[in-house]
Amino acid sequence: MPRQVTRLDRVVIRFAGDSGDGMQLTGTRFTQESAIFGNDLMTLPNFPAEIRAPQGTIPGVSSFQIHFADHDILTAGDAPDVLVAMNPAALRANLADLPKGATIIVDTHDFTGRNLAKAGYDADPLESGELDAYQLHRVDLTGMTVEAVKEFGLSRKDAARAKNMFALGLLCWLYGRPTESTIGFLERQFARAPEIRDANILAFTTGWNFGETTETFAVRYEIAPAAQAPGTYRNITGNLALAHGLVAAAVRSGLPLFLGSYPITPASDILHELSRQKVFGVTTFQAEDEIAGIGAALGAAYAGSLGVTTTSGPGVSLKSEAIGLAVALELPLLVVNVQRGGPSTGLPTKTEQADLLQAMYGRNGEAPIPIVAPSTPSDCFAAALEAARIAITWRTPVMLLSDGYLANGSEPWRIPDLDDLPAIDPGFATTPNHTSKASSNGADEFWPYQRDPETLARPWAVPGTAGLEHRIGGLEKGDGHGNISYDPANHDLMVHTRAAKVARIADTLPPLTVDDPSAARGDGGARVLVVGWGSTYGPIAAGVRLVRGAGHDVAQVHLRHLNPLPRDLGEILKRYDRVLVPEMNLGQLSLLLRARYLVDAVGLNVVRGLPLTSGEIADAIEELL
Repeated sequence: MPRQVTRLDRVVIRFAGDSGDGMQLTGTRFTQESAIFGNDLMTLPNFPAEIRAPQGTIPGVSSFQIHFADHDILTAGDAPDVLVAMNPAALRANLADLPKGATIIVDTHDFTGRNLAKAGYDADPLESGELDAYQLHRVDLTGMTVEAVKEFGLSRKDAARAKNMFALGLLCWLYGRPTESTIGFLERQFARAPEIRDANILAFTTGWNFGETTETFAVRYEIAPAAQAPGTYRNITGNLALAHGLVAAAVRSGLPLFLGSYPITPASDILHELSRQKVFGVTTFQAEDEIAGIGAALGAAYAGSLGVTTTSGPGVSLKSEAIGLAVALELPLLVVNVQRGGPSTGLPTKTEQADLLQAMYGRNGEAPIPIVAPSTPSDCFAAALEAARIAITWRTPVMLLSDGYLANGSEPWRIPDLDDLPAIDPGFATTPNHTSKASSNGADEFWPYQRDPETLARPWAVPGTAGLEHRIGGLEKGDGHGNISYDPANHDLMVHTRAAKVARIADTLPPLTVDDPSAARGDGGARVLVVGWGSTYGPIAAGVRLVRGAGHDVAQVHLRHLNPLPRDLGEILKRYDRVLVPEMNLGQLSLLLRARYLVDAVGLNVVRGLPLTSGEIADAIEELL
């Protein structure tokens, strides 16, 4: 009997199970198949901080959410349309997120009395009527997987591990995903373990065949490919895009790339990826601690490399003294902060954007640094290029503020042509720049703190260049000559000069793009402006779409550069009656905007380790309207 096929424009699926059930791999493979099919997509991995949380408990639940569609989408979805739950804990941990009528596919095998108790259930929810408001499908994923792969002679434990591939095959059938890529992946991944390889491939194909032959699912679903600009695309996470952006910056500047880093969640993948890029002249150094990592990167910058250090919030705290040293030395240095939930160790695997004020002011003395923040996973590539441009051109450390949502989330990325990327000129000093009046013969000297009249950047002289010998250090420098100076007037001059150097970066920033259809119409109907930064871009834009769909005018502007702020931001803020600033913190950008521009910025501040939702942003906008 032919299956009914229902056409959808979008769907949100969440895979959830124990942290050993392979949910991240399952979600990643489904994502890859959807990307190959041509859908637009966004993902949200969510996993415990513990390497192996207690099995079968709610704290041990790992999940992976994917939102894919036949049109442009902006978020991983506010709520799942489909939940695949591998055990009672996964069901209980995620049920509250599901709207009534959502589809639930449950692995019934683990719904034993012991597992139900560990998840906090007094009664079996599959039998109690608790799930009557949902479309519930009971499937013995584990039992069918073990039976399917018994020919390979695996232990029951090893055989059961393939149940995630059975679930993946079933979902690929249900939503018309291609299968060749996953089969090829399994062949490569387990090439040295033929029994494991063949068992996983068979579990995957058995899951597909179960969907094809069972009467449990009367309907299949079809989500057509999304319209995309011509080009070559790949699915990419924020950390991977950021690593590739750093490599591109090194290539476009002609500088060797040096990464000094100490592994920390969620930034470690950047170190892993760059360690594979030796062909591009990349050197990676896994240091013994955070301070050693930035010290090595700063030394590499002094020697003429593009110095980079990667970390998360706690690591920035440890690096703060060395960042201040880079400010005093006026050397290009990239500090990548992939923000996570805090304070202290906090929520290592959850997202947050609460390090903005730390980036602005988290150093002793007057030590301003530029701050750049990407807005989407793929935008991490361009943001890395921009941060490198600023660091190299203005001879300054730059803070690049990503976060866990961007780092681990993924979306399609159109691979750029290398020649289309901006060139970055390091402009190394090659000759002396000062004629001494003190010497009898007027000899030429090199002054390391002479400044470019346009950028106020000091010269970057590679050690070993004849005639450019110089000394640097953390003590205050004399203007121009760079010798140690305790003169009060000189210190005042140097403090103001370093601040003015950072401020001048704003002269090179493009005008902000304000998304305001009412301005385009010429009637100026929008009274509310929503201002965001970083990973709130997608939820804000989706929330704005909801409000506009309800017939209201609302404007949006998103900031990539947070220090210095764009020159035209103040004028833009004054056009609107109300300003809303959604943030995953307690109001850090809104505090800066209120202080600098004297606007009554209203914060929407939610700090739960998860991205903001478009629905709560739409509700906040409508309250202001």
